Amino acid sequence: MHQVAVVVMDSVIPFDFAVPIDAFGWTGRYRVRLCGPKRTVRSALFELKVPHGLELLSEADTVVLPGHAPDLVVPERVLEAVRAAAARGARIASICSGAFVFAATGLLDGLRATTHWAAAAELAARHPSIEVDPDVLYVDNGQFLTSAGASAGLDLCLHMIRGDHGSAVAADAARRAVMPLEREGGQAQFIVTPPAAPQGTELEPLLRWMEAHAARELTLEDLARQAGMSTRTVNRRFREQTGTTPLQWLHRTRVRQAQHLLETTKDPVELIASRVGFGSATAFRDRFKRITGTSPHAYRAAFRL
Repeated sequence: MHQVAVVVMDSVIPFDFAVPIDAFGWTGRYRVRLCGPKRTVRSALFELKVPHGLELLSEADTVVLPGHAPDLVVPERVLEAVRAAAARGARIASICSGAFVFAATGLLDGLRATTHWAAAAELAARHPSIEVDPDVLYVDNGQFLTSAGASAGLDLCLHMIRGDHGSAVAADAARRAVMPLEREGGQAQFIVTPPAAPQGTELEPLLRWMEAHAARELTLEDLARQAGMSTRTVNRRFREQTGTTPLQWLHRTRVRQAQHLLETTKDPVELIASRVGFGSATAFRDRFKRITGTSPHAYRAAFRL
């Protein structure tokens, strides 16, 4: 039987280690066990008794690294045990901020990976050799897999089950979880956050002004005039302080505002497109799909309050 080892340490996120236990366990085709460097783990609201030590990784077919606090200092023996498991061919998967543990092993260097959208910038800053993609549910590199936060961990587990045992087994597990099987890894995490300059930087006042006036037809000349800079300087400052262009930043701001309207109003898509500053509903749908990975109608169906 396929052996799954879930590695837990202090500050483990309950949902993240429960997901693989249930998802793999529902199929009856995996043996799932908890292990860690200590036999008692402390999290925010509980203490957890861990039945197995790290020796379990020496026989695991799949090692799951659930999310922990990003500032967790991972014991070297944990990193060594994960590296050893990978060296003998075990599949390694992380859920949410478990990507920080995974990244610390060096196994993700040179690869594409993801984590919770709120932690993606920090992961990229700490590990520049990893191509961090904050806009997907999960990334499958073959032996090494990473997922975004919360329910994306379940998407990843179902993806692995489907690869191991086919769609019928995975679909049964999805039904037990009341979860759609068809969400693909490339689907966006839905939360759109415009790249922001750090507080106190030269662009911060301009970015706040752009958010407040995003529905207007803003030109580069408008931005330069508002900032008291030349158009060339505005472009350069955007690249330096946000990593993107003024137009791309504005597109993401408008889409984020549209998400709020889709969630909280019954306004038709055409009206929302106009309210957030898109010239046509067609242009809005195209940009919304490009940024979030889904359509405005599908987003509203999933997230309407």
